[in-house]
Amino acid sequence: MSAFDLVMLALIQGITEFLPVSSSGHLALWPLLTSRADQGVTMDVAVHLGTLVAVCAYFRGDVGRVAVGAGHILGGRPATAEARLAWLLALATVPAVVAGLALKLAGAMEALRSIEVIGWTTLTGGILLWLADRLGRETRDGAAWTWRDAGLMGLAQALALIPGTSRSGACMTMARALGYRRDEAARLALLMAVPTILAAGTVETAGLVAGGNLRLGADFAIGAALAGLAAWAALAVMMRMFRGSWTMAPFALYRLALGLGLLALAYA
Repeated sequence: MSAFDLVMLALIQGITEFLPVSSSGHLALWPLLTSRADQGVTMDVAVHLGTLVAVCAYFRGDVGRVAVGAGHILGGRPATAEARLAWLLALATVPAVVAGLALKLAGAMEALRSIEVIGWTTLTGGILLWLADRLGRETRDGAAWTWRDAGLMGLAQALALIPGTSRSGACMTMARALGYRRDEAARLALLMAVPTILAAGTVETAGLVAGGNLRLGADFAIGAALAGLAAWAALAVMMRMFRGSWTMAPFALYRLALGLGLLALAYA
């Protein structure tokens, strides 16, 4: 892979992974719109590893609480506050894991990586994000996360397996519809990313190892590092926006413009 492709893919992944604009959609669009070679699964694993490290480091307090909660569950103390958070996170992860395995076994993932599909999901997701943000109340925080809310956000996350939907965007949309503050909607959505990215990365890595195709070379390390740094910067900017007076309208408008442009390209 050329240095230019490596840097661009890492930056695309890092910047878009946690913004509600769909990283998978942007990564799929790179080879489609530039006619350059697809980056391949190994590089996808590398950049996702970088963003996983970034989100764990940024939300290290919450991730630490989940780790403690998992320890409590394994140690026979399933009713502590930390254990409850771990249970809720596990519940929110199940739909995406089940749907992801089903799509992978059916061989349907590649069929969804088209400009037409990405255009429609980008456009629709932008409209739903705008409506949920505009109409949703701002009365709840993460401490009010319930089993029902975790299940609904998990179902929304499963829909994001369709490129262009945006995992974080779908989760934030559902959280805003449920009345969570913008910063708390983002925090819960991004905390949900940790086990989901870890599960997806584990499956992809296992497949590469089994096929003898995993190459842990300089490209892998550079891609992971650049994606992690870009993700950290994007996280910091977005969370500052949502803790201030910003709404989610800029992201919704971006999605609307991008979706319309992609559909124009697809149907031209």
